[in-house]
Amino acid sequence: MFLQGIANFIDALMGGFQLVGLAMLVGGIVWAMSVLRVGVAESSSPAGTLRLAARVLRWGALLLAGAQALKIITKGLVLMATLGTLPLADYAATVQFEAGGLRLLLALAAAAAAGWIAASPQSLLRWRIGGAIAAAVVISGGWLVHAVGRFEERALLMQLTVLHQLAAAVWVGGVVQLLALWRESRHDCALREFWPEAVARFSPVGMVSVVVLVVTGVVLANNYVGSWQGLFGTGYGSLVAAKVVLLAVTLGFAALNFSAGRAWRRYRGTTSDSSKRQLPGSGKLPAVVARVPYYIEAESFLLVAVLFVAASLSSLPPAIDIPRSSAQLSEVLAMFEPKLPSLVTPSHTNLLAGEAERLAIVGRVASKAATDWSDYNHNIAGLFLVGMGAFALLSFLPRMAWARYWPLGFVMLGVFLFFRSDAETWPLGPIGFWESTFGNGEVLQHRLATLLCFALGVVELRIRKAGRRESGDPRYAFAVLCALGGLLLVTHAHTPFELKTDYLIQSTHLVMGLLATMMAVGRWLELRLAEVESPGWSRAAGLFSVGAMLCIGLVLVFYKEPLV
Repeated sequence: MFLQGIANFIDALMGGFQLVGLAMLVGGIVWAMSVLRVGVAESSSPAGTLRLAARVLRWGALLLAGAQALKIITKGLVLMATLGTLPLADYAATVQFEAGGLRLLLALAAAAAAGWIAASPQSLLRWRIGGAIAAAVVISGGWLVHAVGRFEERALLMQLTVLHQLAAAVWVGGVVQLLALWRESRHDCALREFWPEAVARFSPVGMVSVVVLVVTGVVLANNYVGSWQGLFGTGYGSLVAAKVVLLAVTLGFAALNFSAGRAWRRYRGTTSDSSKRQLPGSGKLPAVVARVPYYIEAESFLLVAVLFVAASLSSLPPAIDIPRSSAQLSEVLAMFEPKLPSLVTPSHTNLLAGEAERLAIVGRVASKAATDWSDYNHNIAGLFLVGMGAFALLSFLPRMAWARYWPLGFVMLGVFLFFRSDAETWPLGPIGFWESTFGNGEVLQHRLATLLCFALGVVELRIRKAGRRESGDPRYAFAVLCALGGLLLVTHAHTPFELKTDYLIQSTHLVMGLLATMMAVGRWLELRLAEVESPGWSRAAGLFSVGAMLCIGLVLVFYKEPLV
């Protein structure tokens, strides 16, 4: 029981890391062939770029191997906790174990091949062998998707899923390579001059990947979702909708990068003075080109979120298979309708009295005290966020410097959640800290959310207080923590066969997760664009981030647990 509670949570996280590792592996191969043009004498790519690409490729293969190994172990632990023993021979004969084990071995082979490539990065043969191994890794994933369990058009759906994953891997992997190249270019003049050219070369590759991704995605969604009610009324469909929203925003940044690539090409064509080809941000390149590195960083936030959403899909039944379990669109919309917040809490004694019925597997009924307790928690948390958002907006005005202390609200919210979340557990309830935290995946996520609130408040309060005097990586901790919080909310407690009431609750968490990701992107760009002297764009990004926080607050203020 100790591990069973968090096994599904770990499985979902490892699924996301798997896809990130796969993207770094596959994208690295395509990057070397199409952008760095390995084996082409007139490619004009600096020698260090190929070695850097091989290094990123190797880290991706190792990440994929590690995540796949932990995923296999976790599934075995779930099986053992359920049956009381681990039938190893039977488990080893399953498709999940065989395909997962094969992918693990292939990922390790890819990591070894990446080291071999790094020893002689100019060798086209070595890159081709690495590409063959990467292709085998992609194909092996065909037996780890929903299509394997289908009776109709199984082979076609498997092929479409693999093609969908391949397109995503090329896009995400290329973005990772761009970021790695950008980071290295700050210390290498040759890479510094080549970086804008790499952006221009990757743009058409990214466009093709996006087209394939969208086309295959539409076909797969039609087969697995099937209807508008399935899209908005089931856990699977809502995650598909979340992917669409994230991809739409990501495509906006991709379009900006594509335009920047064309602007750079035009700029190079109108000048022969190589001294003008400076690091983006130096003021000598077109303004849009100077902002590209930061747009790509924001794009990476969104793409990682997309991959984790996609990983969560694998743990849910397709919407088309559970038509009688889906919620009506009107029921989902009712979760977001304006309502007066609950400002009165039931007693802790009344809450505990109804816990047996609320946690029952058969005849499960949520007590009125439990419902009122939850509504109060969510509504008060929403008022905290709305208040912080209001002070954050004031901080943009002249002579309102005192309002910059608004992150103190996160510290206060963390204290509130520490005592109010999961009140049947420590410190208020009879269930101990370790037993509750590691025996229940939902409680673990709530504990992490509480810790994130503390961290957000402490870190951002220090940054806002220091203002421009504070520099370096700590300034970006708020954006990173918001992104982590968004991932927690997006993957929050989805279960394969959740009740309709559970899904309606999760729909609010999903929307808040998306908004938290937007909040992270806005704050990141607010800081980064200020570095290239784009005060207008920086201010707009900051307002966007605060707007996302206000929207999260309103979702919480209007939150009421469904009575269905």
